[in-house]
Order: sequence, then structure tokens, then C-alpha cells
Amino acid sequence: MKLALGPPLYYWPRQQMLDFYETIAEAPVDVVYLGETVCSRRHELRLPDWIDIAGLLAAAGKQAVLATQTLIESESDLKTLRKLAEEKAFLAEANDMGAVRLLAESRRPFVAGPFLNVYNGATLAMLARLGASRWVMPVEMSREALAGLQASRPAGLETEVFAYGRLPLAFSARCFTARHYNLQKDDCQFKCMEYPDGLLIRTREKEGFLTLNGIQTQSARVYNLIGEIGELRASGVDILRLSPQSQHTPELIDIFRARLAGEMATEEARSRLDVIGIAESCNGFWHGKPGLDQIAA
Repeated sequence: MKLALGPPLYYWPRQQMLDFYETIAEAPVDVVYLGETVCSRRHELRLPDWIDIAGLLAAAGKQAVLATQTLIESESDLKTLRKLAEEKAFLAEANDMGAVRLLAESRRPFVAGPFLNVYNGATLAMLARLGASRWVMPVEMSREALAGLQASRPAGLETEVFAYGRLPLAFSARCFTARHYNLQKDDCQFKCMEYPDGLLIRTREKEGFLTLNGIQTQSARVYNLIGEIGELRASGVDILRLSPQSQHTPELIDIFRARLAGEMATEEARSRLDVIGIAESCNGFWHGKPGLDQIAA
């Protein structure tokens, strides 16, 4: 089973981002997704920068994948998408159906991202016909639903599962971080950069409820399937996706790699993740329960 590092979901300063990927080039991860998938106003890195980073990672033996923006809102967003679709040196991840169309027209293989809402075998087969070489399971899908799709999965199509990180739950045209500061979206003052792992929202009882990340809404807890490695293998999953966090991402990768190799027991891995994680863990969706639940193995 391979390990993938998902695209960065947060807004970090340019130098921090560049230093981060210098470190990731040496990490034991097989696939690295790159690019701005959340908000087009995040300009610290642009497409040429992501392509340069992809070259660095490819030279280090990683598969670099350029991920498309999830919510296309303007002509400038479309221009960036078209340029990415024309970049043939690297595999692309399509996060909306417009990207699927452009990549299919270019006869380029692509990754069907987690926001394409693949819930049945017919959709999976259609994406494979259009050129998908891999699909990423929607984050709220259960193991039972995945088993049904795996049974009808087209030959040669890889399956990837989001296995660690705050769950990306929804996108909106409105920027919730800007709204938190009573700012307009077009004058957000880039407040996202003040929250390198998102802005946690609590209930009146002071319990974590959701995390605001610009136009993206995330879970408050960290989705963590380190205890379900055996089930994931048995389900025929090819790749586990880990979502970058602002601190300790290399250690996170090391822990999952050691667990996959059988060099670390589940309880030790879980304990170490509890130390470096940015929030409490949950795994409810995998078990067909409310997402914020933590179900014992």
C-alpha cells in the first residue's frame, strides 16, 4: 500500500511552503499532490511555482500530481485550470467536472478527486472511460459503501482513501474566515494566513464543532484511520492520503509508513499521533457512524 500527501489545504507564507516541500522531498511518501485547491485569492505560490516543486519531487522519486481548484468562480480561475490541463509533464487531479472535461478532451489520464461525488459503480465506470487512472473515495463514505464500489471497480483503476487530517466537508462562494472578521471576501486581508491549521469554531459548551478555512468548512477533529489499516488492505485500497498540517507532517508520514510496514503496533502509532496531531481523532464515517465519533477497533 502506498502513501500520498494531499494538497495543502491551508494558506502558508511562500517561504514556509517552499521549505515544507524541500523536507517532503526526503520523506518516505510515494505520491504528493500539489496546487491551490481551496481559494484563488491565495497567491503566495502560482502554477509555475507548483510546477517547479513538482519537478523537485519527481527528481526525488515521488509521483507529483497537480490538483485543480475545487470551486471555479471566475474567468481567471478558468485560465489557470486550462493551463494546468495543458501541463503534460505531470498527472493531474480533477476536483470538479469542468476539469474532468478538459483533461478528457486532452486525452490525459487523471486522478478523480474526492469532490467529484463518486457514489456508484456507473459513475466510477464513466470516469474510467474518460481517462481516470485513480479515484479518491469521498471522505464521508463508509467501508460498506466502498466495498460495493470496489467490487465493480474497472480494471487498472487505483483506489485512494483519505486516511488522516481534518476532513474537507464543504465549499461555499462565501468566505467564512472573512465573515468572522466582518470583512468582504474581496477584501479579506488574507486572514487565513493567521490560522495555519484553520480557525476552530466551538459550541457554547466549548466543544470543537467545525473548522473554518476560507471558503472551505472542515471537521474540528482529525480523521484518523491508523487503526483501520488491516480493513483498508482487505478492501483493496491502493493508496492512503495524509493531509498536510503546519507542524510535524514528516513525523506523521513516518508513523504511517512504520505502521504499514508492520514495524509499529497500532496502539503505539495512535499514541504518537495523539502527541503530534492538531486535534482529537475521529473515524466515524468509515464505520458508517457520525463523522465526529471515535469508534474503537
